[in-house]
Amino acid sequence: MRLLRTLSGLTLAAVCLAGCGGGDGAASPGTTPQFVDPATPSSTTEPAATSAAPPASASAAASPSASAKAKPKPSASESAGTTSVKYVFPVDASNVDWSNTHSKYPATDIFVNCGSRFVATTSGTVLEISLTDRYVEGNPDGPNNGGLSVSIEGDDGVRYYGSHLSKVQSGIKAGVRVKAGQLLGMTGKTGNSSGVCHLHYGISPPCARTGDWKVRRGVVWPYTYLASWRKGGQKSPVATVGTWAKESGCKA
Repeated sequence: MRLLRTLSGLTLAAVCLAGCGGGDGAASPGTTPQFVDPATPSSTTEPAATSAAPPASASAAASPSASAKAKPKPSASESAGTTSVKYVFPVDASNVDWSNTHSKYPATDIFVNCGSRFVATTSGTVLEISLTDRYVEGNPDGPNNGGLSVSIEGDDGVRYYGSHLSKVQSGIKAGVRVKAGQLLGMTGKTGNSSGVCHLHYGISPPCARTGDWKVRRGVVWPYTYLASWRKGGQKSPVATVGTWAKESGCKA
């Protein structure tokens, strides 16, 4: 463990200076993403929804037949809000290290041996995958920086992205549902990785969902969330990601 941390410290500067963890071509943002505040054991009970039905006497006064009407079904986002969202550390390995800094934009590099298991941070749906390493050394930052990669949209409305993979797991493709901890691929050093085995990890709102590489590669700092998940905690990035989306208009 000490040897890995020493090596990761020596390689970190080179990786970050290279601006690793690329993304894909910028695209016009889609609809504003909806973020769900996950229910966790440590969270407080949320107040009752303001759209709750008024007292029976008030309803009867407003409309004699109101009590006979069926209650409307909750929206998808409201339903999701009642479901507990589980978070897990994105690399299933005993020896890992990561940085609280990153070159050019908020993200992190998780240093781990090549061939380690890259898993889904939470349950959700696969948005994009890259199965071919098209990165050319010396080219400007762009959609090929990440090499082989997978991004998912979690059930919490947040996008989670991992790149520089050596392999994308069979059956992982756009539109597939995944569970927290499910194998997505194996870590490697494809793309602009400076030849160092590690996982580039980014957290962002889904925005355009595909093609918006400048957002997808990461817009909020993952360090504190990784620290929580590594210890079995359930710290959620929902609020931070939602604030960034509102303030930036999904433009990175």
